Amino acid sequence: MRTLMTDLGLVESPRWHDGRLWFADWIAGQVVALGTDGLSQIMIRHESLPLCFDFLPDGTPLIVSGPQKALLRQSADGSLVTYADLSALSDYGGNDIVVDGRGNAYVNNVNYDARAGSPSSGDVAPGFVALVSPAGEAQVVAQDLAFPNGMAVTPDNGTLLVAESHRNRLTAFDIRGDGTLADRRVWAEFGSGAPDGICIDAEAAVWYADVPNQRCVRVREGGEVLQTVDLDRGAFACMLGGADGMTLFIVAARWAGMASMAGDVPWDGQVVSTAVSTPGAGWPARS
Repeated sequence: MRTLMTDLGLVESPRWHDGRLWFADWIAGQVVALGTDGLSQIMIRHESLPLCFDFLPDGTPLIVSGPQKALLRQSADGSLVTYADLSALSDYGGNDIVVDGRGNAYVNNVNYDARAGSPSSGDVAPGFVALVSPAGEAQVVAQDLAFPNGMAVTPDNGTLLVAESHRNRLTAFDIRGDGTLADRRVWAEFGSGAPDGICIDAEAAVWYADVPNQRCVRVREGGEVLQTVDLDRGAFACMLGGADGMTLFIVAARWAGMASMAGDVPWDGQVVSTAVSTPGAGWPARS
């Protein structure tokens, strides 16, 4: 295990893009690119909790903005402009995002004020996934999700996987030709495991990050555990990247609870990496 960067806040959304690892520091309100030489550069500044992002097929960054209840696009001059208005879908800002190979962006939403505690309506699974088409049109395509977190799309653009952190499982959907979803099913259940950010490898296994259990776990469909990487703090997300796609990058921090997300707490965020035997595949893409 190598430690690549320290003294960070709540870190999320690792992406391998243009020869560097990009990730979001939610507490700092910025997206950072970390090079193989150890040098880092702030690429995007935006105050949002959460602050997740991904890339369109042409390399343009898309940022989920909670305050604006929108999906933002970074322009060539670095400014952020509205790509899709999501305000009609929920009173709350979105959470995670994945963009597939056709340019469809899937944005999920826990759909309640998570910092205030459990859903006040009594609905334990108010979360949903929205599809944003390449034309910027948004619609809800899946509902009844219990705290949807990381998402990934298989290499054939045929399946969307969603981590349901509060149901301790990955849920799968077939992706239709128009980007909408069908045939919902449980892909794997994890008992006490709480999946957060995820990625897929070339053997159709999934790596999932687990905050309360402080680890990343590689599993097959059905839940068979293939490998575990233990940490000394919560693993929030992981990404297979590097020149050959065979480095597992993990963003990790000390979890202090939902109510502390806007407060001054010692997150001790880090970026770490370890070599693996199977390269990444699908989306989030190594671009």
